[in-house]
Order: sequence, then structure tokens, then C-alpha cells
Amino acid sequence: MTTERPDEGVFTHLDESGAARMVDVSAKDVSVRTATATGFVRLSQACVNALRQGDVPKGDALAVARIAGIQGAKKTPDLVPLCHPIALHAVSVTLEVTDEGVAIAATVRTADRTGVEMEALTAVSVAGLALIDMVKAIDPGAVITDVRVEEKTGGKTGVWRRA
Repeated sequence: MTTERPDEGVFTHLDESGAARMVDVSAKDVSVRTATATGFVRLSQACVNALRQGDVPKGDALAVARIAGIQGAKKTPDLVPLCHPIALHAVSVTLEVTDEGVAIAATVRTADRTGVEMEALTAVSVAGLALIDMVKAIDPGAVITDVRVEEKTGGKTGVWRRA
């Protein structure tokens, strides 16, 4: 099995035999790195109304989702097999109720040798899952959608922003 890629050279997460491995980042420079990810939970009008009025039977769904997102970011290396366990220096999760559902954004920050894109994506995903758990009695058809990285900074590649 080859580990060569015509567009970038080598698959960094495969060893010479093609087996998955955790990349050695020990020689990389420590730098401040951030990542922001977003996602959306599509909800019924009844569920949006309940969130706006504070009438969710299980309690403060947005607060629970925010804390779950923060916890999710911290647990990323336990969930995504090849992620490095790194110190997270800040995790911010925001949830905004819109007419169609809830917009979620997470920004994660560290000073380390590898980026925090996966932590930001995990924060958004887990916040969405927790939100659905909190509102499923009102809207069993809720859908998490459009989870994606919006921006990353730091490291060798510097700043990247979604167009």
C-alpha cells in the first residue's frame, strides 16, 4: 500500500506499511492556535417557541448544550482516535435561537504543537447532541447540520478562513 498522495506527498497518519498512527509532533514549534467551528440544529416552530419562552420541560436547554460543548472539546482525543491530547486554554460555545432552530459556534484556543480544529468541531457536535437530547420530547425530528470549520490560526499554515 502506498502512502503517497499526488497533491501533498505523504499521508501523515499512515506509517510505511499503511497502518494508522499518531503523528509525532514533538519537533513542531509551540504556537498559539485557535479554531472556530459552527453548526446548526434545525427545529420545529413549536420547539423554537419553547426555547424562546423558556418552556423546555427538561430545563435550560441552551445552558446544558453550552456546557456539553465545552466538555466535548475537552474529550476530543477520547472520541477521535488519532487526535493528540493537548491542553486547551479556552473554549467558548455560543448558541443563538433563530426562527429555524439554533446556530452553534465554538472557538477553541491553545498554545501547543498541533491545532484545535477537531476540538472546535467536537464542541459544536456535542452541543448539538445535548440540545437535541433536551428538546427531543418537543421535536423528535430535530437535525444537526452544517458542522464545519470556519477559521483556524497558528502553526505552520497560519490563518485559514472559509470563503
